[in-house]
Amino acid sequence: MIKRLAVLVAVLAMIAAACSGSSEDTTTTAPADSTTAAPDTGGGQTGGTLAEVIARGSLRCGVSTNAIGFAEPQDDGSFNGFDADYCRAVAAAVFGDATKVEFVGTTAAERFTALANREVDVLFRNTTWTQSRDTEIGGDFGPTTFYDGQQVMGKASFGFDDASTLEDVDGAKLCTNAGTTTEKNITEGAAVAGATIELVTVEEFPQAMEQFRSGACDLVTTDGSGLFGERFAAVGSGEIEDGDWVIFPAAPISKEPLGPMYRQNDSEWADVINWVVYATFIADEQDVSKANVADAVASPPTPELGRLLGVGDDELQTKMGLSADAFANVISQVGNYNDIYVSNLEQLGFVRAGTPNDQWFRGGLIYSPPAR
Repeated sequence: MIKRLAVLVAVLAMIAAACSGSSEDTTTTAPADSTTAAPDTGGGQTGGTLAEVIARGSLRCGVSTNAIGFAEPQDDGSFNGFDADYCRAVAAAVFGDATKVEFVGTTAAERFTALANREVDVLFRNTTWTQSRDTEIGGDFGPTTFYDGQQVMGKASFGFDDASTLEDVDGAKLCTNAGTTTEKNITEGAAVAGATIELVTVEEFPQAMEQFRSGACDLVTTDGSGLFGERFAAVGSGEIEDGDWVIFPAAPISKEPLGPMYRQNDSEWADVINWVVYATFIADEQDVSKANVADAVASPPTPELGRLLGVGDDELQTKMGLSADAFANVISQVGNYNDIYVSNLEQLGFVRAGTPNDQWFRGGLIYSPPAR
């Protein structure tokens, strides 16, 4: 019996070798048995995105061209914001240097093409995870970093307030940007509410805001995060008084889970992106922040944190093609989830407590698998 089993294993191994040798497409998909075909040397699997990024010496991260609180362009070509910080977190994990990022501003219409054409390595671009995007356009989604929902903004002078509903938009002209889930959401939502609207689409959301400002549109709609950001900026600049623009309905009309998106069939790169995000979740869960991570490295408060921060022999980062201290670099250079959230979003009016963006043990949805 043992002899027959040994012969069978040998035959299967020969067949597998012959099949792998006949494949000519190794540009985007790692070998099925990466341990045998391409031993991990810390530089990523042959043909994978991790190896490509390391060879280039920088991460190409797709972000919004301008999304207040999430991706705001700076004079030096960099971006600031919640999404931009997650780009930096990936760079910190891969290179040990959060500055090794090439930010690529993409419109809603061009972002998926940029990812498919390898113009960017990952999208952190307030992109909603939907069934069609997950199955039809050659990409996969990582963990949700921000739970959002679509809302509408109108002027108080037109009679709108925060108690308004979609029934109140009947007959209105409403602006939004094309190539987003907002078009379908608002059309379906208005129909369910029995309201008739005239939808006006533009390429970029800032153009929709200009239409709203000028009075060419009665209302503007996008994810609540975008509307809160625009209102915050307008009040801060003195353009409007607090209360002039109202956001409604109180309960968003859609679910908009936002997070990273990367190309399909590259599980090594997916693991890197996913666990960068999870590392920020776990550090937040265990109160390890940018301010005290050095103490946690010196004396890990839990075995899980020790593994995650690369302390001891049971760390797992080197098996992912990263350095043992990859996630320690993420927390020390960028921060944990709360650091990233508070520094970018709290000032816009997004209170974390009691929302889906709170930790799971406080009733939120921020939850990570265990680091073990």
